[in-house]
Amino acid sequence: MRTRGLTRRFGQLTAVDQVDLCVPRASVYGFLGPNGSGKSTTIRMLCGLLTPSAGEIEVLGLTIPAQAEQLRRRIGYMTQRFSLFEDLSVRENLEFLAAVQGIARAVAARRIAELIEQYDFQDRQKQLAGTLSGGQKQRLALAGAVIQQPELLFLDEPTSAVDPESRRDFWEKLFDLADAGTTLLVSTHYMDEAERCHRLAILDRGRLVADGSPAELAGALQGCTLGVSVAQPRQAQRVLSQLPGVLSVAQIGNLLRVLVQPGDDLPARLQRQLQAAGLRAQVTPVPPNLEDVFVSATRGRGGADAEKGGRDA
Repeated sequence: MRTRGLTRRFGQLTAVDQVDLCVPRASVYGFLGPNGSGKSTTIRMLCGLLTPSAGEIEVLGLTIPAQAEQLRRRIGYMTQRFSLFEDLSVRENLEFLAAVQGIARAVAARRIAELIEQYDFQDRQKQLAGTLSGGQKQRLALAGAVIQQPELLFLDEPTSAVDPESRRDFWEKLFDLADAGTTLLVSTHYMDEAERCHRLAILDRGRLVADGSPAELAGALQGCTLGVSVAQPRQAQRVLSQLPGVLSVAQIGNLLRVLVQPGDDLPARLQRQLQAAGLRAQVTPVPPNLEDVFVSATRGRGGADAEKGGRDA
């Protein structure tokens, strides 16, 4: 999958602004960004549901949106909102989706049997979808999204309403799909999910501000993250937040985690400022993580909203 200069405007608002992407096949590619960053709008354009204002899109060798109809037969799409029929059973939902996809009845029966076993619905085939737990609904929605065995699967914040254990199980299913050759594009605002992706794009106010593997993105911040041990962390946080070059200061328990712009002698400079304020502190470098990458890429504009190589698809 490739895009060049992908742009979408809604009147005077530019929701997606000149985004260039390259998504490798059979990988889990993540979209990370605060609410309103353009993640969902980008996904809707990539799968042909929304026409770009400008730019080029190529997905699975097809030009979008001109060949969007051909693309729909080769992709799956799952949103954060449960979109199946709550008054139908698990099996009835899958049978309906197979019929909508035009899958032959005999083929559909075999495929549904596979999915019921793969997604652990053997004892719940006759249970109404509306009575399932959040995690079970999520698994059923994923089973429905892959019933036609898509080459490419779009997932738009699919785990926003489920517990951590269900999210972990869900991600195991995603990696099973990637191992089988499916390309997955997943939007999220959870840092732990973003760290699971093979490659990650960070969007902020419609712009692509970072792109690479989680390890590459974190490695680029080496030397820019500091830990501060001090007896008065709240007072130290106020002092450090006012200093030039400090991008963010977060309290983690009794310690402070400080993200700074690249520069020389940073630990000593911060320590001198704290001493001048009458605070005794120990400042040491700490390894950067993906939250630091996010804050650095967005310069803190959206941080409060976030928890929270190969062939191209």
